Amino acid sequence: MTHILVATDAWQPQVNGVVRTLTAMAEAATGLGIEVSFLTPQSFRTFAMPSYPDLRLALPLPGKIAQLIEAARPDSIHIATEGPIGLLVRRYCRKRGLPFTTSFHTRFPEYVSARSPIPESWVWWALRAFHRPSRAVMAATPALAAELRLRGFRNVVLWSRGVDTSLFHPRSADLCMPMPVYLSVGRVAVEKNLEAFLDLDLPGTKLVVGDGPARMSLEGKYPDAVFLGARHGEELAEIYAAADVFVFPSKTDTFGLVLLEALASGLPVAAFPVNGPRDVIGSAPVGVLNEDLRAACLEALQISRKECVEFAAAHTWQASARVFVHHALNLGPPQPEGELAEFVAEDPHFAA
Repeated sequence: MTHILVATDAWQPQVNGVVRTLTAMAEAATGLGIEVSFLTPQSFRTFAMPSYPDLRLALPLPGKIAQLIEAARPDSIHIATEGPIGLLVRRYCRKRGLPFTTSFHTRFPEYVSARSPIPESWVWWALRAFHRPSRAVMAATPALAAELRLRGFRNVVLWSRGVDTSLFHPRSADLCMPMPVYLSVGRVAVEKNLEAFLDLDLPGTKLVVGDGPARMSLEGKYPDAVFLGARHGEELAEIYAAADVFVFPSKTDTFGLVLLEALASGLPVAAFPVNGPRDVIGSAPVGVLNEDLRAACLEALQISRKECVEFAAAHTWQASARVFVHHALNLGPPQPEGELAEFVAEDPHFAA
């Protein structure tokens, strides 16, 4: 069986889009006859990330990295993150002349500037240098891919995401809260722009699911909102299905897996008209993108839940895994479908 080794600094018990993407992709890849294994912080000592104690970074040693890679004997190496593990795996490959691919999951320039005085341009320079030797830099959306090219990244290709419709689907559920229920799901941190949602004057209930460094301060500042903390699996799926509108206030996410999870559950989306929600939803009548987030929330109440479900059904993890494998094994461009096919046909970069 063909074996792809994925190096990642983001791993369980973290709950974020990177971890969910990698685990779902790996599971779907087995149906293609591909084994995907992971080189993660679980093999090393870790320390709490400054300003974000819930996230722990690995302290890998070059010798241990080499030992783990050589024991895995992969046919291909993919570096998913730009952290300590990603850096040392990159160095291992460079020293031995081994090809590798990378992916761009997180807008670190904006995240770093939100927490420190470091200029965004410095972080973009470091990211360009990290990804420069990559055989393929995988980006989640056409807009992100185009932006990366404009910022000087090379070999950028498209790798979209999927959703597990066997878990996230409409069902009968009641949150026993004043309706309508406006739901936001994700990491509770400054870069998620949750205050833009919590400041809104809306009827019913504002519900936040997730955990993170900003949760305690936001709970104190917004006593009328409901904070449930992190929820997973069936419990999370039931919350999606019981809500009325999914509110996505982030302006920095590169994709937003939660958008597809919400839509698969029959939940229309209200968001700002920015990359991420704009790429996921496009012109489909399943969400409202408006600079006036309150207006978007109220208008989204009128959207057909059936159309949301039908839209999400076209985004499978099997299709996502097939594209990832093509890029990781350098099999040439995969055959896209639907709107993606139209985009690729118009953009010669994706044929390279």
